[in-house]
Amino acid sequence: MKDFFEKKNDGAKKGSGFTILSGDSTGGHGGFGIGALSLDNVTPVIVDTEDSVAYVDMGALHARSEVEKRIKFTPDRSNTPNPRLYWLVWVTINRSEQGPYYYGVTACEMQIDSEARRGYKSLPEHVNRMDKSMKGHVIIEDMDEKSRRLLGNFLRDHDEAMFERSSDTVKAMVE
Repeated sequence: MKDFFEKKNDGAKKGSGFTILSGDSTGGHGGFGIGALSLDNVTPVIVDTEDSVAYVDMGALHARSEVEKRIKFTPDRSNTPNPRLYWLVWVTINRSEQGPYYYGVTACEMQIDSEARRGYKSLPEHVNRMDKSMKGHVIIEDMDEKSRRLLGNFLRDHDEAMFERSSDTVKAMVE
């Protein structure tokens, strides 16, 4: 029975992790679930400025990204003794006649001390920024230049055509 609960690695190639517009979650029936919020188009990207890396971590949709696991978060920055800065970036994909593009990009700060197992984040900010991303806003002003450039390069390298179809604000991240 133990094997049932263990994760299996079948050697299959993992996808890019980006979620690009899936079908209608209600199947068009108009009944239960109508008006429910759909996260089908939202992808969380973690930007680690210290290691100069950006990557998709779908666990962040439920506050369970690798960097968030086993961390007790508080809304008080002083409770994190040796903070390491991470950015959780909500990236929403939309589709135009030309194809998919980065529609909304919003960043939220997280400070984590994994040794002390403590961290700072503002849950209301994370929820509000996810909502803003889904509505097509680009809110990255809080990020330092290095973090914005890491994010911009990651998005461009992921799919250059999708990046080129995006707004000038999104494209400005790599300039």
